[in-house]
Amino acid sequence: MKIKCALLALILAGAYPCTGKKPNVLFIISDDLTSTALSCYGNKVCKTPNIDSLAERGTRFTQAYCQGTYCGPSRASFMSGYYPHATGALGYKNPRPQIGDRATWSQHFKNNGYYAARVSKIFHMGVPGGIEQGGHGADDEASWTERFNSKGPEWRAPGDGETLQNNPDGKKPAVGGNTFVVVEADGDDLVHSDGKTAQKAVELIGKPMKSPFWLGVGFVRPHVPFVAPRSYYPPFKPYEKMVLPPKIPGDWDDIPKAGINYCTSANMKMDLRRQKKAVGGYYASVAFLDAQVGKVLDALDKSGLRDETIVIFTSDHGFHLGEHDFWAKVSLRDESSQVPLIISVPGKKPAVCDSFVELLDLYPTLASLCGLEAQPRLQGKDISEMLDDPTHQVRDSAFCVAPMRKGFLLREESWSYIQYGEKAENGIELFDMKNDPKQYVNLARKKKFQPVVNAFKRKLAAKLKAVRDNDLRKDK
Repeated sequence: MKIKCALLALILAGAYPCTGKKPNVLFIISDDLTSTALSCYGNKVCKTPNIDSLAERGTRFTQAYCQGTYCGPSRASFMSGYYPHATGALGYKNPRPQIGDRATWSQHFKNNGYYAARVSKIFHMGVPGGIEQGGHGADDEASWTERFNSKGPEWRAPGDGETLQNNPDGKKPAVGGNTFVVVEADGDDLVHSDGKTAQKAVELIGKPMKSPFWLGVGFVRPHVPFVAPRSYYPPFKPYEKMVLPPKIPGDWDDIPKAGINYCTSANMKMDLRRQKKAVGGYYASVAFLDAQVGKVLDALDKSGLRDETIVIFTSDHGFHLGEHDFWAKVSLRDESSQVPLIISVPGKKPAVCDSFVELLDLYPTLASLCGLEAQPRLQGKDISEMLDDPTHQVRDSAFCVAPMRKGFLLREESWSYIQYGEKAENGIELFDMKNDPKQYVNLARKKKFQPVVNAFKRKLAAKLKAVRDNDLRKDK
């Protein structure tokens, strides 16, 4: 048949009308990826043609937010269907003890006849240590039919490496750990974890399957260390040509101590040369990631399954690249809390959606699209209507937390409200997102804005109460 059943791609009650099959789900997640590094989100230096191609076929969300600004809480949240403070999964451990016998996202699909598999990092897995060891990390075994890890050398990869962090005299060799290191690596993609992850995903997609699949493909780049084959570096060299965000004198003067990120240019002792090389190394890691995403999407096309598969691409949280002289994650500013999100559903027109969504919404949305029974217990919302009408709204704000600093974010169209401590004992930040979208001027202490601050305090208290009304620990 030249056209596969005329309306093959239309989803009706979770099944393709010509085949009666439920759609497959391909969930691709990167690690520590800021949307601003992707060309489909406007980056002019770092080209990501494969992720862009997915955006051209799907809905690209411009205001998607994670629920935790570091790996453990974020991943436990979107996989369990609950906010971090509803489960107490605020760190890096397997969240199964907190969620009990409730089905995770992939487990719900597995319980409904899907083959559910993951390749590499879906739940938390230490980078680089866990990748070097090749273990399961904080993974939840009950969530999968099969699971596969992708061991890699990380910062130990042969090549030219430099430690950028806490190395002002340049005497340190390339060192491991959660450290800003750039390695221009010898060899090809398959030397590295992400190359092996793409290869395994391609193999799984190419296998004949009797049941539909929920396949999670977890890439670890661009998480530090910034390691990629040499071939990905030339567009970003010499590193001196990399452009850093503006540096505003006194930028930190009006924010509380808790609002200064844990990684800064000052405390990492990175001069301008090292800062620019960090950006170039990050972009090379993103380019490497994009190439691996392309391999997986190509395999989906070659298998003939693209018209039967919903594809999602996202990251667990964002990443600072020198904005406010901040680096890495944890912060509740937009660079850290906002994530790229693309959802491609066969038969649905490409679109850009500017409405608020949360990663927490993926579980109920994909269950709805695939015709699985709804679960009112979940704290996410079904955003599937946005895929037909990108002007549709299900949220007027996004909620995110940074547990290690007792931070909470309520992000609305006009305002970004950040509170440190449930009683604001460690300070508040308030930014006018219409007039100050880069968040330079904290209005929280200005008398004129006290009514706005007080209204947000009430909203946050109500949000936390609603979250905790579903506190799973109460059932223990």
